[in-house]
Order: sequence, then structure tokens, then C-alpha cells
Amino acid sequence: MRDSVSKDTLSDVKVQQRERGTLWERVRPGSLLMLVATCVGALLVLSPFLLVVLNAFKSPADYSTRGPLALPANFDLGPLQSYLDIIDFPKALTNSIVISVVVAVVGVLISVLAAYAIGIGRIKMRTGVLAVLLLGTMIPQEALIYPLFYIAQATGTLNTIWSVIIIFIVLQGAFGTYLLAGVLGTFPRELLEAARVDGASRWRILWTVVVPVIRPTLAVLMVFFFIWTWNEFYIPVVLLNSQDAQTIPIALATLRGQYTVDMTVVNAGSFLSLLPTIVFFLIFQKTLSNGVTAGAVK
Repeated sequence: MRDSVSKDTLSDVKVQQRERGTLWERVRPGSLLMLVATCVGALLVLSPFLLVVLNAFKSPADYSTRGPLALPANFDLGPLQSYLDIIDFPKALTNSIVISVVVAVVGVLISVLAAYAIGIGRIKMRTGVLAVLLLGTMIPQEALIYPLFYIAQATGTLNTIWSVIIIFIVLQGAFGTYLLAGVLGTFPRELLEAARVDGASRWRILWTVVVPVIRPTLAVLMVFFFIWTWNEFYIPVVLLNSQDAQTIPIALATLRGQYTVDMTVVNAGSFLSLLPTIVFFLIFQKTLSNGVTAGAVK
């Protein structure tokens, strides 16, 4: 009995070894090379963030003596405290969140309404309107900053977050309209005709037929609008001189003095500035994945 059990165990081990051998033999050199290249690429992409984290918890003396690539000799929270003493981080964080959320939501809403009229309504001069919208997204911000500054000054919105919100709603809405107009131009006409036969109005068709179908695209567009607006620097730095209206990128830029720069404080500020975007990306990662794959599956 013991001999039969030992023979069965030995045979199972041989089968497992054979399966491992065949699995290893099935690994192609090209796939292995691709895996190695992917790991190296991921390390290169993450290296700037790791370098920021590495230097955010160093003392200035440790940074100056051992350099930016060495591990911290001691875990020091001094740079983070110095950054929070210099910058009103909760206020800057609130401003960035409010601006980005309002621009993302209202920008997508305007894009949907305008693209519905252009893509499905087939308004006159459709090609001309799309050309103007495309041209608006291609004009560099440096060419727009002077008229935008004087318009904000004339309307009394200078040094308030509403100047930036209105400007970016228009800019992001122009891009979103151009993008969604192409998507809705290929929308299945059978669904629209079926809704019309059932007596649905154009407004009801938009919210009960069109929007549910393109919801993954709208979700991805909203995420991109949020990230793009969060990272904007040039227009906000010109229009938001008041400390009460500063955003995260502007607050980070104020750390650079005229003659000296404390790199540990800059890295600590960069670390705190990156945390909200990382959390936002982790929360909406599934939304991005579903939106990208939804367009590839009929």
C-alpha cells in the first residue's frame, strides 16, 4: 500500500515537472523580451516620481552633502512642514479642485449639447463650425493671454477663480465639441428613428438614447478635462495674482526665490501636489479602461 502511494506521489511530481518544463518551453523569446522592455519602461516612467518622494523627506544638509540620488539618512518631515508654512495648501487645493471639477462637468455638458446639434442635428455650415472649433484649440495660449487679461479686468473677474473657470470651459468645450461631433456623426440612425416613432422629443432622445450610448466616451473626456485643467499653469499664473485664488501649480512655482531655492521644500511641495492627481487617477482608472475598450468593441 505504501509502495503504491509513493509511486503515485512520484508520478505526480514527474507530471508537475513535465508541465513546468512545457510551460517554460512555451515562453517565446520575443514575449520575454517584451516583458523586460515593459518593466524597464515602467521603471523609467516612475523614476521621476520616486526621485521626488526620495528627496521630499531629506533634510537640506542631507541633500547638499549626499546628493539627490542617495537614500535619506534620516526620515525628515521638516521640508513638508516648511512647505505648509509657506503655502496655504488647503486653500490652493480647494481652488484647484473647484476649478477642475466645474470645468470638467460644464465643459462636457456644453460639448454634448453643441455636438448633438452638429453631429445629429446636421446644422448648416457644419464643416465651417468644426473648422473654427479646431482652430480655437490650435491657437497657442500665449496669443490669447493679452485679450483674456483685459477681458477679465473689464468684467471684474481678474484675481478670481471664475476668470480661469470661464476661459477653460470655453477652451475645453471647443475641443470636446469637435471630438464628440465626429462621434455623433456616426451614431446609429436606427436608434434615433425608433425613438422618434415612439414619440420621443429631441431633448428626450438626447438624454435617454444618445447619452447612455456615448457615456464611456463622456467619462473619459471628463477625466481628461479634469487633469488638463489641473495641470494648467500659464493662464492661471497671469490671471490669478492673489494668494487666495492661487492653484496648486502656481503655489508650487512661488517656492522659487530670487537667488536661492530649497530643493527639499520644492520636492515636498511637488509630492503633495502629485498626491491628489494620483488618487484621482486610481479612482477613475476603471472608467478610463472601460471608456477606451468600449470604442473597440461593437
